[in-house]
Amino acid sequence: MPAERTTMRQVREVLRLKFAGVPTREIARRVGVAASTARATIDRFQAAGLSWPLPAEMTEAALEARLYANVGTKQGHRRQVEPDWAAIHRELKRKHVTLSILWDEYIERHPDGYRYSRFCELYRAWESKLSVTMRQTHAGGDKLFVDYAGDTVPVIIDRLTGATRPAQIFVAVLGASNFTYAEATWTQGLGDWIAAHTHAFSAIGGAPQLIVPDNAKVAVIKACLYEPQVNRTYAEMAAHYGAAVLPARPRRPRDKAKVEAGVLIVERWLIGRLRHRRFHSLAELNAAIGELLIRLNEERPIRRLGVTRRQLLEELDRPALKSLPVEPYVFAEWRVRRVGIDYHVDVDDHFYSVPYRFARAEVEVRLTARTIEVFARGERIAVHLRSSGNNKHTTIPDHMPSSHRRYADWTIDRIRKDAAGVGPATAALCDLILERRPHPEQGFRACLGILRLARPFGVDRLEAAATRAIEIGALTYGSVRSILDNKLDRHAAHQRAADSVPILHPNIRGARYYQ
Repeated sequence: MPAERTTMRQVREVLRLKFAGVPTREIARRVGVAASTARATIDRFQAAGLSWPLPAEMTEAALEARLYANVGTKQGHRRQVEPDWAAIHRELKRKHVTLSILWDEYIERHPDGYRYSRFCELYRAWESKLSVTMRQTHAGGDKLFVDYAGDTVPVIIDRLTGATRPAQIFVAVLGASNFTYAEATWTQGLGDWIAAHTHAFSAIGGAPQLIVPDNAKVAVIKACLYEPQVNRTYAEMAAHYGAAVLPARPRRPRDKAKVEAGVLIVERWLIGRLRHRRFHSLAELNAAIGELLIRLNEERPIRRLGVTRRQLLEELDRPALKSLPVEPYVFAEWRVRRVGIDYHVDVDDHFYSVPYRFARAEVEVRLTARTIEVFARGERIAVHLRSSGNNKHTTIPDHMPSSHRRYADWTIDRIRKDAAGVGPATAALCDLILERRPHPEQGFRACLGILRLARPFGVDRLEAAATRAIEIGALTYGSVRSILDNKLDRHAAHQRAADSVPILHPNIRGARYYQ
């Protein structure tokens, strides 16, 4: 028997271990033969067209005949050089790279190497031993899978009582390199969800082409196999980074197998290692998570590939990732509101103005920590600095109708001050007008009209007309104007000394009361 042959007992053991999933080098170590001999035995078995397990009736002589029938005719034949299958697997994740291209490069270096069909067959056999998620083919920089872990980490929020609050664990995994990011948040709400994404992009150093979330309500408003409806804020955040959102299909677990495996790794690698530690703040927990992520991504090689996640990130994903924008995304929440009849929108118990022509219209409000933006049919119609919920109004003069805008700068104090500048009778008349209306603002126009009568008629005549109006109880702009037009201000309502000063008080009835 040629020197390269092994005993039939060793052959059967090599084949048994091979189909039990044991690596070739480990098979050689267990059986006690060279790795090249074990590999050649497996190749002969596959070339002979046999299947495992062997038929019960096949004797050792029959097996030997099938495996070594052509040994004598291949004198001088050189065994093919085995390709680096891990490197082949990594290269296939690059855009536009195929097995045909890689075989061409292999055969250029090794002209006596495997033919193309055998090359593909051996690669598929090697690939089948990878985990399900490792076998999935993802182009570099293409997809980022995101989800929350099912388990939480308790955080002590009260050192005295020992009360705890569960922290949610956000997980993001790049498809090509398996680079993993994790972060603790208090909730799975929209604000924490968006912030965790921006932190993940920063940790990765770029943005992918697609973000693949589960069909959670925070990400997807309406799950659908063909046209899922993505949360508007989430889609806006993705667009800010030049990415798109592609939710996993409902009831298609293989769509999110990558992140499910990432969640499992995080739960075992992070949460399992943190189970005996006590944290008193979210920042303290995230610092511990960051330390463990460095070990996971940069110090622990991926089995069968022999390289770390960080190395794969730099090799596969980095060239294809999009550059981050200058400014990170600022979280904004969208709400639908209806404008009131007073052309103001109620947002968190504060009222913000919009152009008066949009009164009663339905609008969309975009809220950030500092600003309020109002949109009608996609067009921004108003911007305000955000105020506290104090039930007050923030009004831009340009939003008011011309009739309202004319008096927008006037206040009760200003009216009283200008009326006092005319004289005591005019001041008393304006006070009476303002005090006798259900709302003082309803007397603004009457008072403004009276004060402006000083221009055509003069201050002295207006003061005298105000005195007469009080005396006869005519507390309107029209009455004062009529007194001036008819020159009744020049006739005293009753005789009084020339040097006497009229007594003006809201409680004085005046001469008209007794007529």
